[in-house]
Amino acid sequence: MTGSLSARRGFLAGVAAVFTAAALPAFAQSVSGVYRAEGRNPDGSSYTGTVQIQDSGGSVQMQWSIAGQSYSGTGSRNGDVVWVDWGQTHPVVYVRMPGGELHGTWANGRALERLIP
Repeated sequence: MTGSLSARRGFLAGVAAVFTAAALPAFAQSVSGVYRAEGRNPDGSSYTGTVQIQDSGGSVQMQWSIAGQSYSGTGSRNGDVVWVDWGQTHPVVYVRMPGGELHGTWANGRALERLIP
C-alpha cells in the first residue's frame, strides 16, 4: 500500500506541474528594434517610413518617422500584443506575427500599419 500511495503522489504531482505550466502566460520575445513601416491612412492613401521600438520588459516606447514627420508614443506589450498611446483618441494596436512582423491598426480600425524588421 505504501508503494501505491507513493506512486499516486508522484502522478498527482506530475499532473499538477502540467496544469501549472499550462496556466502560466507565454512570454513573447522583445519587439525592440528598427522596423520599416508600410501603412494605409484612413483616407486610403499609403505611406512608408521607419519605426524604432524600445521594449523594456513589456513597457514600450516607439518613435515613427513617416514622410518627414516624427511621431512618438508609449505603451505596453502583453505577449504578442502591443498597445501604444501616440496622443490620438485611439491607440495603435499591433499583433506580433510568427515571422516577427508587427501588424497593426490605428484611427479606431480605419487605418492599417505593418512593421517589418
